[in-house]
Amino acid sequence: MVPNRVARAVSLLRSSGAELIDLTESNPTRVGLRYPDDLLGPLNSSRAFIYEPAPLGLPVARGAVAAYLRRQGFAAEPPAIVLTSSTSEAYANLFKLLCDPGDAVLVPSPSYPLFDHLTRFEGIKAVPYALEYHGHWEINLPSLRAGLTSRTRAILVVNPNNPTGGYISTRDLEAVVSVSRERDLALIADEVFGAYPIADRNRGPSVLDRPAEVLTFTLGGLSKAVGLPQLKLGWIVASGPPALVDQALKRLEVIADTYLSVATPVQLAAATILDVGTAITAQIAARVRQNHATLKTLVSRHLAAQLLEVEGGWYAVVHVPATRSEETLILELLEHERVLVHPGYFYDFPREAFLVMSLLPDPSVFEEAVGRTLAWAADGM
Repeated sequence: MVPNRVARAVSLLRSSGAELIDLTESNPTRVGLRYPDDLLGPLNSSRAFIYEPAPLGLPVARGAVAAYLRRQGFAAEPPAIVLTSSTSEAYANLFKLLCDPGDAVLVPSPSYPLFDHLTRFEGIKAVPYALEYHGHWEINLPSLRAGLTSRTRAILVVNPNNPTGGYISTRDLEAVVSVSRERDLALIADEVFGAYPIADRNRGPSVLDRPAEVLTFTLGGLSKAVGLPQLKLGWIVASGPPALVDQALKRLEVIADTYLSVATPVQLAAATILDVGTAITAQIAARVRQNHATLKTLVSRHLAAQLLEVEGGWYAVVHVPATRSEETLILELLEHERVLVHPGYFYDFPREAFLVMSLLPDPSVFEEAVGRTLAWAADGM
């Protein structure tokens, strides 16, 4: 794979020793959060020396995830939970479960570009359906229906979406469920950012808030839930008609048994990590809200810029004048301001010019970088 111009420019600047302010930072372990000293202590358990393969996850770990979800207000039970090493692996296993080579799944656009890779690796096709912005993000339902074929096997929603930050509305969820029921499709709901609503509450709206009418798989994991991407533990919550759920879990057990990828130590430590890790969740939520408020204030000073509504997640999108291509703008920001932001085309925004910014960086760094970015992008060189 040939690196794009932005990646090459970043590599060149860093190799020359230039200091960049990274407004694309998505790694919570690199943004100055305070991690409890004893958080990883439970990984050092003597029980971890005993290997007892459990394809769907050790009972103690599935129970820990269920307890965590119940604390969020979800009616989750251990038998409906499947553990994976990551959300990416969860997708891979679900694509194996639901699809044959050549089949297709519907994915939102704009959204995270990883879906194209994950589907290609499984020999299936990602068919985009449009998300549109009308003061808030909503699904273009004709676009979703237009993507359906006889080979479609599932509809994927990201709630809240990455990077737009929009939660799926009740109206849109009902429409997606209706289409899924009509066409006998599964619903895959990626809710890894669900614990980070911009509004001051514990979590945002979830697909799990209502009884599942169709076969539904809801994804989460330690990476976002408690800011620990290095521990590699994700989960799938299966819900829907009991007969379909039972059949799906039996088949997922066969798939998981083929790989047995989830490490024993993290499973044994899951209960403590999910409990103590709430301190990290709270820090991330506060950081995201503070930076979003700062961004809102800074954007208001530039008449040519618009901050699109953000309901949840770690990212924000700013629309700036399309006086040059997004790629050119990003390269200018690197060269002249030493600030890295993501262009909208990385996420398949349908037009220009959009800048995607992480809300995770240290607040003082974030304010400085956003100020430079807007001065250059919104007000001209």
